[in-house]
Amino acid sequence: MISQNRIVKFIFIVIGFISLGLGIIGIVLPVVPTTPLLLLASFCFMKGSARFERWFKGTNLYKRHLESFVQERSMTLKQKLSILLFADAMIAIPFFLHPSYIVKSVLLLIVIYKYYYFIFKIKTVRSD
Repeated sequence: MISQNRIVKFIFIVIGFISLGLGIIGIVLPVVPTTPLLLLASFCFMKGSARFERWFKGTNLYKRHLESFVQERSMTLKQKLSILLFADAMIAIPFFLHPSYIVKSVLLLIVIYKYYYFIFKIKTVRSD
């Protein structure tokens, strides 16, 4: 019988590869945010399998797009804008479609906190 723990780890690995694939697509298509998807892949591989985590952290993809963020809590301006604008687009959908002012207020607070965090908590570095 398969344990519940193994099923959860398998799901993390599958989600990791899906987000990795989408992150790679994001390198080519500027509409898809690369960095958050690769961060999700890294998190999922960490939770799912030590072997996949080691493999992912050894790739040039990880080193080029995530290593500076993970080690120094810094991002390029392009990475920050990509994440912020994509998140704003996703938040705008329920903001304009949902009739509740409470939901709109909560979404607006999330956007304000998101900008605060990215401006004041994550250093901006020059791209190479």
